[in-house]
Order: sequence, then C-alpha cells, then structure tokens
Amino acid sequence: MQAIPMMQKPKRRAARIACAAALLLSAASAAHAADSNLVSTQKLRWQTAQALAAEAVRVCASEGYSVTATVVDPSGHQQAVIKGDTVPLQSLSVSYRKAYTAYAYGLAFDKDSTSALIAAKVTRPLDGAVLATEPEVLFIPGGVTLRTANRTAIGGLGVSGAPGGDKDEACAQAAVDRFKGDFH
Repeated sequence: MQAIPMMQKPKRRAARIACAAALLLSAASAAHAADSNLVSTQKLRWQTAQALAAEAVRVCASEGYSVTATVVDPSGHQQAVIKGDTVPLQSLSVSYRKAYTAYAYGLAFDKDSTSALIAAKVTRPLDGAVLATEPEVLFIPGGVTLRTANRTAIGGLGVSGAPGGDKDEACAQAAVDRFKGDFH
C-alpha cells in the first residue's frame, strides 16, 4: 500500500464531503419535489412554436397551398398561429381544432397524428360515446402531436387550408420533422 502525502488527504476528504453534501441535497430536493403541491409541465418556447407554425405554412406554400398553422401548448390554448396570405376564414378555427385534437387525444391514446387517431377508431369508443361531439375536437387529418425525444406530449400542430387533410398533415409532419430536435 502506498503512502498518501499529507497534502492529498485534506483534498480527498474535502472531495468526499462535497460529494456527500451533493447527494444529500439531491435527496432533499427529490423529497421536497415529491411533497410539493406544484406540478410542472413542459412546453415549447414561443419562438420555437412560431417557427414550427411558419415552417408548416412555408412547406404547404411550396406545394401551392395557402394554409393556417396553429400550435397548441399543454393547456390546449393557441401558442402560435401563422396564416397564409389567401386562406379561407374557417381555416383558423379548423387548424386550432386539429392541433387540439392531435394533442389531447394523442396524449390520451398515444397516437402521433389525427390520421392515426382516426385509423385507431378512437372517435367511437366501445361504450358508444362519440368523442367527436366534444367541443374543439375535430377528427380530420391535419394534426400532429408534438412530443419530446422520450415521447412526452407537449402540444399539437394543426394545419388547414390545403385541398385535403392528408396534404395538411404532410405539411405539419414536415415541420415537426424539421424542428423535433428542438423539443427538449
């Protein structure tokens, strides 16, 4: 066994004390978090939400479609809205409802788009209730669930105005694919 010079013993002891203090602080923080009455949610920064909506509008414009794109946050409220230059009035409410549906029902049923929700037949559960009659819900292609890398749902993106929900959804998905690395 080799002898440790006297100068290194206090350094190691200080390092051990610092490490123990850090572990105690971490445990105390975790215990406090478990005892807390507060809930934290993740959402996109407004700049990212705005860029995401603008990208969806840009992608559709490159295909010749003027659309509205809406991002909803985890509260279900509009966080960003970008309207193309010649979109019909109803595209504003339709894009919001697609985003809302993609987020709320994507979260509930672990699906990534309004098309996936429709394909899974979640619009009419086994008990016969019709989810499509809920306010703000719209089971039409064109909404994409926003998720972090670990699949936490953090919002939705809805697009409306292209000639067909499949085209709306393609624009939304292209925007999500471009920005999903920023969802952290």
